[in-house]
Amino acid sequence: MTYCLNPKCRHPENPIEQTKCADCGFSLVKLRDRYRVSQALAHGGFGATFLAQDEGLPGEPVCVIKQLRPSVNEPNVFQMARDLFEREAKTLGRIGNHPQIPRLLDYFEEDNQFYLVQEYVNGATLQQEVKRYGAFSEAGVQQFLSEVLPILQYIHDQRVIHRDIKPANLIRRVEDCKLVMIDFGAVKNEVNNTINSQSLHTNVTSYAVGTAGFAPPEQIALRPVYASDIYAVGVTCIYLLTGKSPRDFDYHPSTGEMLWEKKVRVSDSLTEVLKKMLEVSVRHRYKSATEVLNAIQLEPYEDSLAKSMASHKKPLSGNDKSGFLDRSNPEEGYNPSIVQMATSIRERRVKSIEANPKSSADITQELKAKTWKAKITNQSIPLSSKNPPVPRIDSNTLLSAYINGRRDFAMQNLSMLDLERADLTEVNFHGCNLHKTNLHKAILFNSDLGQASLNQASLKDANLSRAYLSHADLEGADLRGADLSDAYLNHANLRGANLSGANLTNAKVSEEQLAMAKTNWMTVRPNGKRVVL
Repeated sequence: MTYCLNPKCRHPENPIEQTKCADCGFSLVKLRDRYRVSQALAHGGFGATFLAQDEGLPGEPVCVIKQLRPSVNEPNVFQMARDLFEREAKTLGRIGNHPQIPRLLDYFEEDNQFYLVQEYVNGATLQQEVKRYGAFSEAGVQQFLSEVLPILQYIHDQRVIHRDIKPANLIRRVEDCKLVMIDFGAVKNEVNNTINSQSLHTNVTSYAVGTAGFAPPEQIALRPVYASDIYAVGVTCIYLLTGKSPRDFDYHPSTGEMLWEKKVRVSDSLTEVLKKMLEVSVRHRYKSATEVLNAIQLEPYEDSLAKSMASHKKPLSGNDKSGFLDRSNPEEGYNPSIVQMATSIRERRVKSIEANPKSSADITQELKAKTWKAKITNQSIPLSSKNPPVPRIDSNTLLSAYINGRRDFAMQNLSMLDLERADLTEVNFHGCNLHKTNLHKAILFNSDLGQASLNQASLKDANLSRAYLSHADLEGADLRGADLSDAYLNHANLRGANLSGANLTNAKVSEEQLAMAKTNWMTVRPNGKRVVL
């Protein structure tokens, strides 16, 4: 199907072979001669969001296209829309190397309309989850916070304020059950604010207001700060716990505080965390996502997991478009947040067991953990093995798949492969085993290597510019002469890594991390300077 982009068209669906819309006669040519729009996802006063196929790539992968249509024909408004459009594109390009933020694939102007092309995220929003499964338990909200706060800290590290965090802008990705933060739509709100103002000369630097109820007072007053996003996450938690939107709550007539405490039943510890997240005064609110992470603890809720899962199991309705329950998957039908929590706890228990010497008590605990994992996942796991088998592919298979358009190789066993000089731009190697893999002079620009095992890997002269390497294990890796400019290395293990001659300009890495690595006078530090040793 080809979708008509004329906003006034009453019947925009057309057969794929049509060149003009049967309803309005609007041209159905592909955008930029490669993107064929197939479905509308959302409409608003600023424009629309569409599902499309990129026919310029092998396999014609699905993507999302955001269209901005300025509704006023004033020349200064049009120029303002163009400036804001370019600003949003630059922001998305800067932050889009995080695995839980959709990548910016393209942006362009065509026929006085502006288009952003982004990675498609297959999944349901948290708003849809609540409508389908009901409100979250306290343990589910704890798990939500542990997932969303690291994403928030990342975008704040990039000096970006989201300004519109809410359940509808958080998608749980089907492939790995992880949350993805979407809609950094400053263009929509800033253009609308300008158009609706009495003067068309409003300063283009004014901030987007966001969504009523989720935006704190300082954001409504056009003075958002990083803590404004923390407030929005707090309101999202209340929604997840109650299934009620902010407009369904009463507010204190003097302070403007949302009166939510009597509507939820959670522990005193979580209540205190939420109260500080939802402080009307920025002065008394958490200042960073890391502060909130330090305040929450997941461990006390392990014992209540079984009860939480039992209370959240619900059959799918007959009208559910996803089909019938898959009885081969025992976790089908549970709230995905509870399933994700179970997975996190199982992984943490197994890692804890493997990290410590095995006493008789350790062995008993390991057997319990593996028995529980086998029961939950309906798998037969030999008790003698520490980890379940990981899929393995060879070098030729991987490179052939990449050439044919595949970019996602997350969680694969790629140890000791020969990928010298391979062009693997924007590949997803998240969580991969790349132990002793040869990536000499490989191009890994803007790639996701978060949580990957790269110990003793050869990355000499590799292009890792803008790569995401958070929590990656680079112990003993050869990174001599590698380009790590603008790379995200927070929490990466650099013990014994050879960074002689590497370029770390603007890289996110601490001095403590660099002190564990090997450097020399040719190493370019994050400030862009070499240090004389």
